[in-house]
Amino acid sequence: MPQEKIRLQKIIADRGLASRRKAEEWIAAGEVSVNGETAQLGDKADPDTDRIIVRGKPLAAAQGNVYLMLHKPRGYITTMSDERDRKCVAELIPDVEQRVYPVGRLDKDSEGLLLMTNDGNFANAMLHPARHVPKTYRVTVHPGVTDEQLAQMETGMVIDGRKTAPARVRVLTEEKGRVVLEIVLYEGRNRQIRNMCEQLGLEVARLRRIAMGSVRLGMLPPGKWRELTPEEVRRLKEEAKPKDKPHKKRRGSAG
Repeated sequence: MPQEKIRLQKIIADRGLASRRKAEEWIAAGEVSVNGETAQLGDKADPDTDRIIVRGKPLAAAQGNVYLMLHKPRGYITTMSDERDRKCVAELIPDVEQRVYPVGRLDKDSEGLLLMTNDGNFANAMLHPARHVPKTYRVTVHPGVTDEQLAQMETGMVIDGRKTAPARVRVLTEEKGRVVLEIVLYEGRNRQIRNMCEQLGLEVARLRRIAMGSVRLGMLPPGKWRELTPEEVRRLKEEAKPKDKPHKKRRGSAG
């Protein structure tokens, strides 16, 4: 019995070439063809029988799923290549045989946990706004924070005309002119923490992602990577489900 045809963007994402959104951009730009015909958005194909060309190259055969954790250092951008010849996270995983791509982003000046995979369904589940997979950051700011500023970050702030989702914020350490915060976000807006802090008059001195869901960066050194354990992958998939809105937390110790 022939396999039911699948949308092209899902096929491309499942093979680890790009996210579904990026695949849709390639299709819209005419960079994908099926059996010699330029594909259109909405087209479907059978990955086992149809000849699919993506950006001039035949679609690679299906590979086993790979799940990695990379400790991204500052100064690297979260892409696999860059036309401006900037340092990319791809340079940090040269010994990974399978083609993987980042799950979400960390900006150039941020550091910490970055998941990478060739499993498109997993990546989409981790990033889907309805799934609310928490992302935990350790953020050093200057000069200091007030309870009112903490409350604004927790309840949501209007950035670029749209209110941010509620977050969890607590003070880990506090000294004159310097505060270390733990911030847990439930959405993935671009540069969200930096934009929130800037709006509150706070300077971000350091921003490091230390966890996604229940999976933590731990002692993995900057620039190094490791495979996720099957248990970590299982937990992340379980956590990638719709959640109730988070409760606010007051100042507290690092605990």
